[in-house]
Formats: sequence, C-alpha cells, structure tokens
Amino acid sequence: MAGRFFRQDISWQDYREATGLVPPPGIDAPEPAFNIAPSQFVPIIRMAPEGEYVPRGTVQLAPAMWGLIPTWWHKPLSEKKFSTHMAKCEELEFSNTFRGPFRHHRCLIPASGYYAWVGPQGHRKPYAVGLTERRWFCFAGLWNRAMIDGSEIDTFTILSTRPNRLVSDLSSRMPVILKASDHARWMDADNRKVSDLYTPYPGAEMEIWPVSPAVGNVYNQGEELIRRA
Repeated sequence: MAGRFFRQDISWQDYREATGLVPPPGIDAPEPAFNIAPSQFVPIIRMAPEGEYVPRGTVQLAPAMWGLIPTWWHKPLSEKKFSTHMAKCEELEFSNTFRGPFRHHRCLIPASGYYAWVGPQGHRKPYAVGLTERRWFCFAGLWNRAMIDGSEIDTFTILSTRPNRLVSDLSSRMPVILKASDHARWMDADNRKVSDLYTPYPGAEMEIWPVSPAVGNVYNQGEELIRRA
C-alpha cells in the first residue's frame, strides 16, 4: 500500500463506543485529515504508558509521528534513511526494529481509508480504499518512545498483511484493519496470540474508487480529496 491515509470526522462518543476511550475534559476531538503522510503527527489510541498519572489500563488518545523510530536509534532524524511507516506482520517477532514495540506497545490508528496508486511511472492514478458499512475504523499499529536530540518523541507504524482479492490489483500489501470487537485484544500487550488478526479484511466489505490526482501533493488537504473522480 502507498504511504497515505485519511480520517474523517470522529466524535468523542464514537471513540468511546469503539475503544473504551474516556475523552479528556474540555478538549475537542481531533479534526479530520484527508492526506496523512509519513512524518506527520496524528492521533493514535493506546494503553497509557507506565509512569503517567492515570489508572493502569487507561485507554488514551495521544499524538505520534508516523514512522516508527526504534529505541536503539539515537542519531538525528535527518540521518534515518530506512522506512518504518509500515511493518510486515509476518516479520514482527524477528525484527530488531519492531519486536520490542510488538511485545509492549501495540496501538490503534483511527482511519477512514487509505490511498493507493496504480499504473506506470508518470501516469499513476490514485484510488481511495475504504469500508462499505463503516465510516471509520482502526488500523493495527505499534508505537514507540525514543530519545532524539535530547527530547522524547512518540512514533508509530501501521501493520501490513497480504491483500484480499479486491485490493490485490492495487498493491501486494494492505493494512491490517481490525474489527471493533478486537480493539481491546490488540492493545493488550500481555496477549501474544494475535496472529489471527492479520487475516486480510474481507473484500466484500470494502470498496475502491478513483480520486483526484491532487492527493499526490501532500500539501493538498480537504474533503474533496476523497470524492469520486
């Protein structure tokens, strides 16, 4: 899959019903975003890290940068040349980059769909991929906290799996999309038996539609980007 996704408007009530998140008082829910790219900060849903002044098991919404930075990376971000915005689910337990976050820091990434480009170089056409009956959902993800230039930074990656039949013409991979009933199970770091969640989301419950080439420019934003071209 290409490195872009979008998130429509999601209310605090929506978050609470789907994830058990208790909304922070006096703060508005995150605004929608229609052209999310690696290195951008977006909200993720996770169990509150140890050391924070909240009860154990508290589900929280927190900002994180897309593109996981391993704990062992201490150089400036400008020197990081390897891509970590996606993580293959088949390799998590063997990866020096993703093994630790998989064991301790699993998270959800709220989304409404993602983009994929098809065609020869220079003539690639963008498509949006979403669900037919759900306006928003969550990708399975991992997050990590690293120390860069003397400051802590939270980052995340999205898990990918083999594609279902519907999206296989677009890409050789697709994000791991979770059902709402599996949200708590995925975030439970004590539960290691989660490989069944990597099964590609049913193609019969997904849709693909062409969108404007304007989505190719990360500076373009707005709901018009997800309209059928």
